[in-house]
Amino acid sequence: LEFKMSTLQQQRLIVEQLRREAAIRRINVSQAVEDIKKFISDHAHDDILINGFHPPKHNPWKDGGRCKVL
Repeated sequence: LEFKMSTLQQQRLIVEQLRREAAIRRINVSQAVEDIKKFISDHAHDDILINGFHPPKHNPWKDGGRCKVL
């Protein structure tokens, strides 16, 4: 058996969802950008994309140099 909600029930669910979303605390985009910039600058020393692998042998994508045929 398939349960079908009435239009009124569906509308109540939508209103409840909209109320939950309206209650979410939000910050300005400008503040979020500043937070992201601070996080990036605070963690740059651990970022492999910026600093690479140290030592280079820890690079899992390093080319092995030889072609191996199985």
